[in-house]
Amino acid sequence: MDTIGFEHHDHDACIDDGTAAVAAYCARNGLQFTRQRRRVLEILLEEHRALGAYEILDRLREEGLGSQPPVAYRALDFLTRHGFAHKIERLNAFIACTHMGENHAPAFLICRACSAVAETYADPSEGVLGRAAREAGFRIERAVIEAEGLCPNCRKERAG
Repeated sequence: MDTIGFEHHDHDACIDDGTAAVAAYCARNGLQFTRQRRRVLEILLEEHRALGAYEILDRLREEGLGSQPPVAYRALDFLTRHGFAHKIERLNAFIACTHMGENHAPAFLICRACSAVAETYADPSEGVLGRAAREAGFRIERAVIEAEGLCPNCRKERAG
């Protein structure tokens, strides 16, 4: 599984592909992909940085799609519950999933300079964490892995 988030790519295709994947999933599973849910997903897909619920709510308010916090929180709850978005615990913010439709344990690389976030894969049952869990007789069911540092663009700016 590739790390996605720091490289340049076609944002329009990213948004189109992401919303199409969610729309298809919802149609197959009898779920409603409401206008607000779609717009919140589009907002998350437009940027590769984590956005707080109130940042999203501000955008929805500007577009006339709701001004009360429950509007954003309900859409974010739906998107995270179905794996279309993730909560970045460290930032208390949200990001669109870059591996929609894949069963995976995401790990996040967070740039402390520009706030860009890249999603990658980390199997919590492997490595040091997995070994410690096995030694303790513990079965990991969910892990949130977040690393903070500098993205390639910010490292290049600081070096140059």
